Amino acid sequence: MKIPFSRPAIGEEEIAEVVDCLRSGWVTTGPRTAQFEKEFAAAVQAPHALAVTSATAGLHLTMLGLGLEPGDEVITTPMTWPATLNTIVLAGATPVLVDIEPETFNLDTRLVERAVTPRTRAIVPVHFAGQPCDMGALTASARAHGLRIVEDAAHALGAEHRGRPVGSLGDATVFSFHPIKNITTGEGGMITTADVALAERMQLLRFHGVERDAWKAYGRTQLPLYDVSTPGLKYNLTDLQSAIGIHQLRKLSALNAERARLTQRYDDAFRSLPALRPLGRVSYPHRHAHHLYVVRLQVEQLRIDRNAFMAAALEAGIGLGLHFTAAHELTYYRNRLGDLRSALPVATDASRRLFSLPLFPGLSDAEQDRVVDVLADTVRAHRR
Repeated sequence: MKIPFSRPAIGEEEIAEVVDCLRSGWVTTGPRTAQFEKEFAAAVQAPHALAVTSATAGLHLTMLGLGLEPGDEVITTPMTWPATLNTIVLAGATPVLVDIEPETFNLDTRLVERAVTPRTRAIVPVHFAGQPCDMGALTASARAHGLRIVEDAAHALGAEHRGRPVGSLGDATVFSFHPIKNITTGEGGMITTADVALAERMQLLRFHGVERDAWKAYGRTQLPLYDVSTPGLKYNLTDLQSAIGIHQLRKLSALNAERARLTQRYDDAFRSLPALRPLGRVSYPHRHAHHLYVVRLQVEQLRIDRNAFMAAALEAGIGLGLHFTAAHELTYYRNRLGDLRSALPVATDASRRLFSLPLFPGLSDAEQDRVVDVLADTVRAHRR
């Protein structure tokens, strides 16, 4: 039995909404996107929500919206998808990497303060695997130094920090709707913010620098006149995608509850398999979004390394993920930032141990048991 790493949970409601959208004749950004943005903003208790083509686009727009300039620095984590760093670089700034907490893989907030320089403009925490970073500590550092906080919440839709939803905590928050995420629009993302000026600038940059998007230009009885006040991009989400997102968002609580149930089953199973250590939990009050289930392979107990272990499980039909190769070990950032392995020991070590297991609504208990059995068999076959 082959078990995929992920499978989107698309229902008949999403399909019917897409069909209605196609029949409406309005398939680009329009009324469904406006509805999706409104419902999303309410869900995360944010005044403004901007739908975009991806979380990468959202991060890029946010960095541009902050007005970063060459020489500016942005503090972030090495344990993330390259987009987090790429968008900082593409906006003209330099990423400054701070090590991660050994149990949660979130940004080590104690090290952030030491990384601040006169050139620092922002902090970009990543809520790793869906567990919120210590936003209290990060907010204190940001306020002390006049910095902005941009949350990379690609993993964290539905997460909460001390009773407040992720999406209402930083100066801006960026979410992902990639097919493996907690909800999907096929591809897509959302930016939330309480900053009116930042929201207006990002909205302008989202559609060519033109103040009137297609919905405003052609969806109403107005002349389709336009002007460009600043060069922009084309990062607007379509109504076809928003049609899916509207219903996915309404199912979020149920989808995340199933992720939490499956997570507990994994936790129970791995108590008797010490060669595979799940991530730890933060001590402060929070709600985990359970986007990923990441384990750390105790390679010292085995005769093979992480890559060979993953290959054996994949050969047995188990889909696995790699979240992530630490960014400072990627060729571009190694060349640009130098050899940071000794400066980032926790992330460097984690990068050679971690991998992610199948975790998605629709994963049956039998399939999950098969995942655990294959991993246990692989450990037994290669134990020292």
